Amino acid sequence: MKTTRTCQLLIVVIFLSMGTAAADLPAEENEVPDVKQNTEGEEEEEQVPPLGPLGERVVAGQSVYSQEETPAPEEAGQAQGEQGHEEPQEFVVVGEEKEDLPDQPPPPKPKPKEIPVVIGGTAAGEPCVFPFLFLGKEYADCTTEGRRDGRLWCATTYDYDRDKKWGFCETEEQAEERRQAEEMEEQYQSAVRMINTTNRRSQKREAYERLLKISGKGHTKASEKVAYAMLFGDYMAQNVTKAKDLFEKLALEGSPKAQMALGFLYAAGLGVNSSQAKALVYYTFGALGGNLVAHMILGYRYWGGVGVPQSCESALTHYRLVANHVANDVSLTGGSAVQRIRLLDEVENPGSTSSMLEEDLIQYYQFLAEKGDIQAQVGVGLGQLHLNGGRGVEQNHQRAYEYFNQAANAGNTHAMAFLGKMYSEGSEFVPQNNETALQYFKKASELGNPVGQSGLGMAYLYGRGVPVNYELALKYFQKAAEQGWVDGQLQLGFMYYNGIGVKRDYKQALKYFNLASQAGHILAYYNLAQMHATGTGVMRSCHTAVELFKNVCERGRWSERLMTAYGSFKDGDMDAALVQYLLLAEQGYEVAQSNVAFILDQTEGSRIFSENETYPRALLHWTRAAAQGYTVARIKLGDYHFYGYGTDVDYETAVIHYRLASEQQNSAQAMFNLGYMHEKGLGIKQDIHLAKRFYDMAAEASPDAQVPVFLALCKLGFIYALQYLQDLNLKEAVSQVDLDQLLGPEWDLYLMTVIALLLGTVIAYRQRQHQAPLRPPPVPPRPAAPAPPADQPDQQQQQQPAPAMPEEQ
Repeated sequence: MKTTRTCQLLIVVIFLSMGTAAADLPAEENEVPDVKQNTEGEEEEEQVPPLGPLGERVVAGQSVYSQEETPAPEEAGQAQGEQGHEEPQEFVVVGEEKEDLPDQPPPPKPKPKEIPVVIGGTAAGEPCVFPFLFLGKEYADCTTEGRRDGRLWCATTYDYDRDKKWGFCETEEQAEERRQAEEMEEQYQSAVRMINTTNRRSQKREAYERLLKISGKGHTKASEKVAYAMLFGDYMAQNVTKAKDLFEKLALEGSPKAQMALGFLYAAGLGVNSSQAKALVYYTFGALGGNLVAHMILGYRYWGGVGVPQSCESALTHYRLVANHVANDVSLTGGSAVQRIRLLDEVENPGSTSSMLEEDLIQYYQFLAEKGDIQAQVGVGLGQLHLNGGRGVEQNHQRAYEYFNQAANAGNTHAMAFLGKMYSEGSEFVPQNNETALQYFKKASELGNPVGQSGLGMAYLYGRGVPVNYELALKYFQKAAEQGWVDGQLQLGFMYYNGIGVKRDYKQALKYFNLASQAGHILAYYNLAQMHATGTGVMRSCHTAVELFKNVCERGRWSERLMTAYGSFKDGDMDAALVQYLLLAEQGYEVAQSNVAFILDQTEGSRIFSENETYPRALLHWTRAAAQGYTVARIKLGDYHFYGYGTDVDYETAVIHYRLASEQQNSAQAMFNLGYMHEKGLGIKQDIHLAKRFYDMAAEASPDAQVPVFLALCKLGFIYALQYLQDLNLKEAVSQVDLDQLLGPEWDLYLMTVIALLLGTVIAYRQRQHQAPLRPPPVPPRPAAPAPPADQPDQQQQQQPAPAMPEEQ
């Protein structure tokens, strides 16, 4: 009883602290100072915070940091989690007075560095002096220089070379523990490098076996990776129970990743009894520890009201923080592509909606490219696939460079421009070189390529290899934007927003950001979200800002799990695919929610859950997917209530879902189902006329529905005729008919005359058919056969055809 009260008190304190932090966060804490530009000859305008997360301005993947130090991602996540709710950034518009805000309290002073007291040596018990001089070099901390055993030591006076006063900063036991920790860290980094650099499954399994051994020695990061590998079945045998035990151990040590994972296990009911309250507590602890996935999950829960009261502002706080980090990671090349494959569409139409290239086709193109027998356009396509990844191709900058170089040598301007991008950004394979990038950009731009023009604009905007020139930057961006290139549109929006080289114009900025967002650029979504969140240039809309930030968050590095889950599904490992899709569904991915419901909907979908749990869980995820606008999920909800899958049979609720799908998404299937329910009177008043109307609407909405609609209308017509005849009393109708009054007193003579005429006509027609002679078709004359040789009389007789029978003639 005491333990229960303690847990309840802990939950109340957490919620109160979250609410207080959300209410008391000052408006200026998340504002960032403008980065000053060299705009000689321009009038100074009031400073407006630029678009960009965490003290930086993001432009097509390029970040210009402010003078102040930008916190690390983990520190930023922790700070955001502690602050809770974030007020929208305040923008100053020319002509409006800015309200004075109260001064912020000064930041807490950093704690002074603890000075260790030396052990042993020549000055035992005396404190270290930092910095100290050793062999002509100053040291600001304990060092291992000069010692073969690797123990840390320091001097107790400034000049060790003169005074020889020194001592150890640690005991022998502490030194041994430190050496073991450094050795484990080195082994861990080696295993991680192997996982990230190899594509062979055998080598990845070997790397995870190494991580398992390191985890047994107490290495936290290795234990986290091993626990997730056991949970998802990544190159290790899937074992949810062992993963849960590891996560519980790590959570007690304060691991935010483990706390987030435990929240997921309690939310999904994997290895534990499902508890949304415990899930929320663990998610909150993970978010406070700076875990971005936990922030994203909380953002989705507040946005959809899942286990918490619906709150757009709270969702905006969490989503904005995650979007800041995702926007920081976006590179000039755009980052990896996100593949969203619906398992339902993939099963019904294999290969039609997956956007995956067949492996044989990729190998064939690669073979042609290596031989040189390939068009430059195909080479550019292969280069882009390897540059960004996607469609079944892993990211590989070395191959991308080779394909671009081959196509550029063939005169392709796109390949030249993309080579410029690769040199401008730099990577492990291609070193960063502004001069080489500028050469490629100029060559492509001279030939009218928009990618090269945009690259030149970036060079002049930031002074990469050339002096900063905003006028030329604007000129090249406009040329690129006129040809529909997304980077040019994005940069123009940025320049108009911040007033760089042009007068600040939020309407123009909004226009170009909208154009760039139509091409799916992450930073265009991010900038639009910032404008809607702060009401800059548009009416403030929390709902629109959350949807845009959510779109940005779903492009983060965790989206790669979508393809991993799809690979598990293709390999037949339904349990691994289900767990991975479940985590993505918790993060708010609609396609993952529908895929979870689809797997659970199958008869042999998964062995993780019992049979009586599959339909209720599938119903839950169909509901969440339908709430995000997926039409098929809405129809599935109607089907589940119609047939009683995972719930009681409820025709009225089924009608509601079908009607929503019909009115909001114009679904032919929903219209057909409504027609059937009107025909049968299920959950709605029986009305044959409305049934026919919905059937006709279904046929108009989709050509595929025309055949089923035709059959349904035939059945409906037959039923209508039967019903009419049943309603009509024939005896009573015949008795009421007076033929003498209707046809006259001699109606019987007229009837007999008509019958006699019909009979005579039939007899005459039959007689004419018997009298007509049958003429056989004319037989064509046969050519005269040459005289056979004398020695072959029997052969000629054998070859002559037999006389035709009368029937044949």
